[in-house]
Amino acid sequence: MTAAEGHPFVAAVKPLVDAMGGEMVAPEDARDDDVVLAWEGREVLAVRLPHLSDSLDHILAELERRHGVPLSELDRRTKQSVVRLLETRGAFSVRHGVETVAGALGVSRFTVYNYINSQEEKRAEKRRGEAQ
Repeated sequence: MTAAEGHPFVAAVKPLVDAMGGEMVAPEDARDDDVVLAWEGREVLAVRLPHLSDSLDHILAELERRHGVPLSELDRRTKQSVVRLLETRGAFSVRHGVETVAGALGVSRFTVYNYINSQEEKRAEKRRGEAQ
């Protein structure tokens, strides 16, 4: 990066950029698909967004760090909560998302689909209960 590295705006957005697996680059090094961010009218940094498939890998790696063990070693209930989180973050809209998640969790695609369907059934039950 540049001298803007110590800029408070850069420090403020760094956790967000890291969480999504992006990369911060100097504005003058920005490519057409980078997002250039300005502070008080001055370009301070550019964010290079990851490809969607890279984002899923990044999210899975972050979940492993958060749990402190490989995702395949989690118990069934925790794996279900991981699938719930990944579903809300759009992981299954990525091509081969179910296969990637199933591999990381050490389960079959069928099991991942069962976890997803189970959540959909619970949401439907909750909506029915609220409607009554």
